[in-house]
Amino acid sequence: MFKYIPLFELPILIIMVLIRSAMLRRHGIKAIVFGMTDKTDYVIIPIVFLFFYGLTATVFNLPFPIILIKSFWDIFIIDIISIIICTISLIWFGITLKTFGKSFRVGIDENSNDRLIINGTFAISRNPIYVGFISFFIGMFIIYSNILLIIFLLFLTIMIHRQIIREETFLKKHYGNEYVEYCKKVRRYI
Repeated sequence: MFKYIPLFELPILIIMVLIRSAMLRRHGIKAIVFGMTDKTDYVIIPIVFLFFYGLTATVFNLPFPIILIKSFWDIFIIDIISIIICTISLIWFGITLKTFGKSFRVGIDENSNDRLIINGTFAISRNPIYVGFISFFIGMFIIYSNILLIIFLLFLTIMIHRQIIREETFLKKHYGNEYVEYCKKVRRYI
């Protein structure tokens, strides 16, 4: 029973992003600019689909190479801990989306003239949305502990770090000294 909870929390994470994007669209803001500045971003899409199918195969015993989805452990207390991690990450993610206000984007929007967000979760981490995302998938790995999840978690972490570096370059150019001073006060992750 508990094993299903993170599986149902994952769509909530996606729905929050889509709702936020739709809300911004009403204000004339295109929030999903993924792949606009770098077409190599699209390489992640088939990998994400493979992950989603693999995760679904893990939970519902669908056809998938068993070696990739066989669990490393099955310990009740670890399942509870992972559910707590996923739930806290989901809440953190939602708070961060709210803190973003009209500045939220999926990808780099080079035409944005929004202010630099430094309050709320951004006072704790320069990249709170990514921290929430990675911690959510750490929770997913803990409960579904298999080779597929560890590979995806590593891939996701590398892709997120790559995106953070690209965003930092953009933000330094876009906000100049204001961003440099912010970087001195707040860490990249936590």
